[in-house]
Amino acid sequence: MTTHRTRRAVSTALMSAAVLSGCATALPHDLGGAEPAIAGVATTPPMGWNSWNTFGCDIDETTIRAQADALISSGLAAAGYRYVVVDDCWYTPTRDAGGRLTASSTRFPSGMAALGAYLHARGLAFGIYAGASDRTCAQLSGTYPGATGSRGHETTDAATFASWGVDYVKYDWCSSESDTNDQRRAFVAMRDAIRATGRPMVYSINPNSGIGLPAEAGAAAVPGAAYDWGGVATMTRLTNDITAQWSTAAGVAGYQGVLDIAAASASASAEVRAGRWLDLDMLEIGVGTTLTEAQQRSHLALWAMAGSPLIAGNDLTRMGSATRSLLASPGILAVDQDPSAAARAVSVDGWTRTRRMSDGSTVVSITNPSADARTVVIDRTVIGTQGSVTDLWTGRQIADAGAPVRVTVAGGDTAVMRFR
Repeated sequence: MTTHRTRRAVSTALMSAAVLSGCATALPHDLGGAEPAIAGVATTPPMGWNSWNTFGCDIDETTIRAQADALISSGLAAAGYRYVVVDDCWYTPTRDAGGRLTASSTRFPSGMAALGAYLHARGLAFGIYAGASDRTCAQLSGTYPGATGSRGHETTDAATFASWGVDYVKYDWCSSESDTNDQRRAFVAMRDAIRATGRPMVYSINPNSGIGLPAEAGAAAVPGAAYDWGGVATMTRLTNDITAQWSTAAGVAGYQGVLDIAAASASASAEVRAGRWLDLDMLEIGVGTTLTEAQQRSHLALWAMAGSPLIAGNDLTRMGSATRSLLASPGILAVDQDPSAAARAVSVDGWTRTRRMSDGSTVVSITNPSADARTVVIDRTVIGTQGSVTDLWTGRQIADAGAPVRVTVAGGDTAVMRFR
């Protein structure tokens, strides 16, 4: 989530130090073991759309169905964006007599099973939101009534979700309490409840929700960056919430910009592979007008280099052609969906990154975080190949085998090239 909450500011410098040094604790780095949390799901990073970035709590079944239809008509579903995730505020503020969650009768009068059937009939997948504590994030902040978090109700809620045909569960910590043992117990409880249903559901967690980096914590990282949760959840948020800004390091309380999250991902140590993905948070492409076109390109490119899930957050019914074309960029999506390890930084500043692809080629990204254009000459010995070079934004070859590679990157932009 990205709005309606109180957060503490997190600087890029602190976050970078946090990921590098880890957290002072006796807990192991790997919190869930080597096997994926949920078998049979997400062999590549999940792609889809989530309601929160644009609509927050202002959702209903008409809105969700319209977004699902636009996902198809725009061609984004065909490009891989399959999951339609209904975020916070879909439920009745109290559980029914049997202790079960129910859909708001005014917002979703047809019920959630009917919504799932609507999505499935169109070849899409159904995602839903739940809170890992006693309240959801909207309830915790006071913007939605009730206390219907899933803590202590995991078995019932997972079974309810399965009966509705849910394919994806977003599970948000929603508490400023950050004891890792407690978090692990809560997230494992829902993981095990999902397993017990027998229905394969992508399990997405955010252990950082509402947790900042207080000054006294020094270099201590937020939980998503300090540990490898890959055996606990299918996808785990790396940092606190994203907002549609390039950087919030100057002191925007509670959120992180695109550049800040990308900086944290440069040295993240969680193992990324089929069924266990590191989530850099939802895409802010096409949301508001703060991010420039170049910065939005960097947003998609850096998420793809990290092998992050790509969950759009814009209003698909009002999407312009430039936003649609960017989200559907075939060369960049191919990088994201490749079943290979995440990119690693190969420059001192962390903004030149390489990713070895499953076909043996190497993808190189060069990000220019400044406002002015920069020209970079690529050292082929660092890349380890003398092959030809293709610009993945355009699909055009830009250098022959063995030829020097010189690229100019506009301010805020990212060049992405495949070396054969």
